[in-house]
Amino acid sequence: MQSIEITRPDDWHVHLRDDPVLRDTVKDISRYFGRAIVMPNLATPVTNVEMASQYRRRILAHLADDSAFEPMMTLYLTDRTTTETVKQAGQSGLIRAFKFYPAGATTNADAGVQKMESIYPLFEEMTLQRIPLLIHGEVADPGVDVFDREAVFIDRHLDHLVKSFPELKIVFEHISTAGAVQFMQSSPANVAATIAVHHLLYNRNHLLADGMKSLYYCMPILKERADQQALIKAATSGSSKYFLGSDSAPHAQSAKEDCSGCAAGAYTAHAAIELYAEVFDEAGALDKLEGFASHFGASFYGLPRNSDTIQLEKRPWLVADRLSFGDQHLVPIRSGQEIRWSVTA
Repeated sequence: MQSIEITRPDDWHVHLRDDPVLRDTVKDISRYFGRAIVMPNLATPVTNVEMASQYRRRILAHLADDSAFEPMMTLYLTDRTTTETVKQAGQSGLIRAFKFYPAGATTNADAGVQKMESIYPLFEEMTLQRIPLLIHGEVADPGVDVFDREAVFIDRHLDHLVKSFPELKIVFEHISTAGAVQFMQSSPANVAATIAVHHLLYNRNHLLADGMKSLYYCMPILKERADQQALIKAATSGSSKYFLGSDSAPHAQSAKEDCSGCAAGAYTAHAAIELYAEVFDEAGALDKLEGFASHFGASFYGLPRNSDTIQLEKRPWLVADRLSFGDQHLVPIRSGQEIRWSVTA
């Protein structure tokens, strides 16, 4: 197949950061996505409705006048979040979800939750307010191997959480292991998962073989080829339990290449749907891309599908070596290389 037309897709997990780089990240995410769930882990976390409202205004200020793109806002859960904050979020009409980060698990997660069970009353209120819970599903325990953090999180926390809150919508974000896929296959209908395109494209050999490649360093970290294959099978299965969440996470080139502590994150917003199209094409499942990218996420969040379409063609194009990132630069996934699919309309 040389071309495909799909309903305009949405990105249900993206990092845009904040000014002065919003000019660049908003330009990329709004190019063909209709909506995006915007992560709240800024340097100063977005923890209440007013902060989310201000952040949304900063994002909108960088949209073209004719853009129909909608940033969907989230709040960052901390040990100090109150049930009143959850009630205000539910009544605001602005907040689409709350985000759970284990303290210290990833970029700007220092303000995250120390012990998930301590905030169970917040999950009860979220159930009442019908606000989904988005989960970075890793433990931050330094005694746990970095490649096992997701599996241990499932065993220690997620299985019990799902059983405790059967009416709370939960998104297990950026799953990265065959074990997570197995967990999802047995999970109830209130639990869904996003799959990031870099976890479909790469495995830990790309990261570690023939020298450490900082471009591919992310959290959750890339896993074995068997995990990658399990994720591809899940994403292309046609199951509505999985949908697009790029987890595009920009960092300046200097932060990604810092030998004293490489920043975790892969930037894919410049070409996300084109890269997903490559994966689905190679799996012989282009007919499943529209559901994954355009239908299943909207249904899970109780939102209408986008009413217009985009056209993808099998037409290669060359990614720039570097992209503008405020007054610095970032190196995107596939920098200096071709991507085989293009958005043409």
